Parts: sequence; C-alpha cells; structure tokens
Amino acid sequence: MTESHGPVSGLAYRQYEKRLLAEIQSHDIPGHVAVIMDGNRRFAESLGLKPTEGHLIGREKLEELLNWCLELKIKILTVYAFSTENLQRAPEEVDLLMRMFEENFRKLADDKRVHEHGIRVKVIGQVGLLKPSVQEAIRYAMERTKDNRNYLLNLAVAYGGRQEIVDAVRTIAREAAAGTIDPNDVSEAVLTKHLYTNGIPDPDLILRTSGEERISNFLLWQLAYSELYFADVYWPGMRKIDFLRAIRSYQQRHRRMGS
Repeated sequence: MTESHGPVSGLAYRQYEKRLLAEIQSHDIPGHVAVIMDGNRRFAESLGLKPTEGHLIGREKLEELLNWCLELKIKILTVYAFSTENLQRAPEEVDLLMRMFEENFRKLADDKRVHEHGIRVKVIGQVGLLKPSVQEAIRYAMERTKDNRNYLLNLAVAYGGRQEIVDAVRTIAREAAAGTIDPNDVSEAVLTKHLYTNGIPDPDLILRTSGEERISNFLLWQLAYSELYFADVYWPGMRKIDFLRAIRSYQQRHRRMGS
C-alpha cells in the first residue's frame, strides 16, 4: 500500500497511468459503478492520525473519484457513504460525519462543475434517521440538481440493503391489502419498482476498498449480476491506477448474465 514519490518512479507512474487509461477507453465502459468506500479509520490509524481525520481525507478522495468517472464518462456512480450500522459509532465520529454530510450536500448543490456536467444528485436510504439539518441539505441538493440529466451521483446514506427490501415488501403488502395489486402479480419487476433505486439500472461493477471481501449489506437485490472487485487499499489511499485496474478487470470478464 506504499508508493515511492521519487522523480523516476513518479514519471513511470504517470506513463503507466496514461497507457492504462488509453487501454480502458478502447473498450466498453461500465455504465454504473458502485463503490463501498471502506478503510477511512484504518488509513488514519496507519498514519498515526485520529479516526475522524480519515473521514476528512476520504471526502477529498470522493471528489477525485467523481473526476475519474467523468473522464471515463461513467454515467452512474453509487457510493456507500454511511450505513445504518454506522449510527452506532462513537458520538464524536457520528457528529463529524453529520457535519460533513450537511456541508458536502450544500457544496454539491452549488458546485459549478456539477451543473456544467449535468450531474444529478440522489440519496437513497433512511434519510429520516439523520439530523434535520442534514435532511434539509439533502433536499436542497436533490432539488437544485433535479433537472440535470447527463450523470447521476447516487449516495447511499443511512442505508441498509436488507431494510431496503423490507421497506419494499411492506409497501407491496399495503397495496395488496388495499386491493391495488393482486398478490399473484407480484414479480421481480414489481419489487424492483418499490426499491430506493427505482429507475436506476443495476450496477455493472461493485468495487470495495480496504481488502475486505464482503458486501456489508449494500445493494443486496441489485447486485445479482454485478461484477465484484476488491481492492487491497484503504479508501483514502486509493489511486487512480487502482480504480483503472478495477475497470480493466471488469472489461476482461465475460458477462454471460446467466446465458
């Protein structure tokens, strides 16, 4: 996970990155990439920093990731920003994250780049569990970007994949009880329509950082045919070539989709 920054190695890195980018751009680019941003706290610990400082560095990395996706013209980026389980962390850490979310959503809403590129911001999850000020910032970002149509930045906040499915089933059950849907007509398509991600194509590629090889309750329904890639690097330390290698791995796989 270390990298030399000498002049020779730096030049070699840039040349390799350039070749890798050209190789990737000559093949099919995934339309939807989802990222589990894991390892903020362990990254900070490895540098002798406070866990909260890892989140601050991780926020900057998300801005880099957005730039990389724009360069590759990846139309949909979904990031796992905050799970429902994260609400159980130390109050100091949760408070910092809430302040970051409020600040980041307002910044996104007014970011000139967001509007120049036509990026729509969407949030999925149990937003009602968040502080009112964060909820208001989310509403502001979604309202300000609702007419953007070129790209979608989809942020999973206070999100849990099992809860998403439970919420969908509850809504369908209420509709069945009200007589607006016949239970015999409930299908995969009907359940999909009731998910938080209704209208969004399933991810082509799910990338997780930190070296952990598990999904951690993320997009459990949607990942049925997604390609999975696990990067052995903490989220704040992920480099562009790490991301490009994930895309190249996706391109090298034969996607039969059950056929």
